[in-house]
Amino acid sequence: MTDEPQEDDFTAAGDAVYETLLTRLGEANPQPRLDATRRAVELLGDPHRAYPIIHVTGTNGKTSTSRIAASILRAYGLRVGLFTSPHLVRFNERIMIDGSPISNEALARNWQDIAPYIEMTDAALEAEGQVRLTFFEVMTVLAFACFADATVDVAVIEVGMGGEWDSTNVGDGQVAVFTPISLDHMARLGNTVAEIARTKSGIIKPAADVVSSVQTPEALAELKRAAELSESTLAVQGVAFDVVSTDVAVGGQLVTVRGLAGTYEALFLPLYGDHQAQNAAVAVAAVESFLGRGTQPLKHDLVEEGFATATSPGRLQLVGTDPTVLVDAAHNPSGAASLAAALKTYFDFDEIVVVLAVLADKDAHGIVDELAPVVTRFNVTQSRSDRALSHEDLTERVMHWTRPDMTFEYDDLYSALDDARAWAGAAPRRAVVVTGSIVLTGEAMAIAEDRGWKES
Repeated sequence: MTDEPQEDDFTAAGDAVYETLLTRLGEANPQPRLDATRRAVELLGDPHRAYPIIHVTGTNGKTSTSRIAASILRAYGLRVGLFTSPHLVRFNERIMIDGSPISNEALARNWQDIAPYIEMTDAALEAEGQVRLTFFEVMTVLAFACFADATVDVAVIEVGMGGEWDSTNVGDGQVAVFTPISLDHMARLGNTVAEIARTKSGIIKPAADVVSSVQTPEALAELKRAAELSESTLAVQGVAFDVVSTDVAVGGQLVTVRGLAGTYEALFLPLYGDHQAQNAAVAVAAVESFLGRGTQPLKHDLVEEGFATATSPGRLQLVGTDPTVLVDAAHNPSGAASLAAALKTYFDFDEIVVVLAVLADKDAHGIVDELAPVVTRFNVTQSRSDRALSHEDLTERVMHWTRPDMTFEYDDLYSALDDARAWAGAAPRRAVVVTGSIVLTGEAMAIAEDRGWKES
């Protein structure tokens, strides 16, 4: 017998942290405030100031861009913290240390350290008539503390929602990164692209280096305004840097990128879709800005290593073979458009069945309109999220937007997947694509792993 903690103890402790956070106001209801998070980190001694930050926002591509940038930085030998959301399968995925999800032991230990200060902040807020710290506010504080404890050299921080009042914005990004901005979360961020871009531009701090993907004119105008007011430099894709070429390759694509200070040719990127090449170009420019303020080229072999080791779980990820099953976290029309384009360019399927579920606050019509031209049938279901559209409601809508003979209803994901795989397996060159919701994508990934679909 031993008194040393066992792995099961750490797992239970890590799970307990997540269960504790779930008692708080959820991520669907962010509070437009920074003071609450700022109070908590100040009590902790400002852990977010222990390392430089690359801050990433946008509507689509945030996570992939963050992960590619982190991968390049790791190739340089830096110890990198990566904060993304939401998680697909395990809560620990949100806080990455040097390319791996934080261990349950470290998660539990850091939570134990910060919990008293979280309680103090809660008490002060409630005494003022405010709601206590939300799930995401506490999650942000926890991530900052974990990165300080791990003594990272740099943290790549993905915004939760928006930018200006997002809790991650208590940190000062040395580099502010913008992926494509489009309509999403309108109830929280605004009804126009310009309004949403204005909110997201709030992450630009004085004298920062700002890197942006190609934007609509109205979004770009807001970023230019914010950069000028903060005396920051703005580098925009298509002018300061760009994708030179991309060619389909086995397992991904070969990409040539013209960066801010150098050109990086024929790099293998193990991700599908032209949009991932665009994300990679933004990531390169962000790292160039961080390491040399965009004036010094990166080492080609390190960029090559960073690309080759980059992953983006849940983004056109193969989770099953015989038949092919892909998952993609597209949950708005822009994401669905990128998915549809990638399916046509990077694969040679004759027929595709989409297993679809959508959250109630998302543009289901826009998602279906983008997918319908490349899809043979929809297996409509719903995720376990309490925000999900019911399978009855979504099925009725999809039938109206497409055709009744290509729309099939399932009251649970297991049945939808089983029938989709049976249909795809009945003829050559058919595939299953699971999409429409990040929550659904995570559930499908867990099912595929549990059932060993890639081994069949």
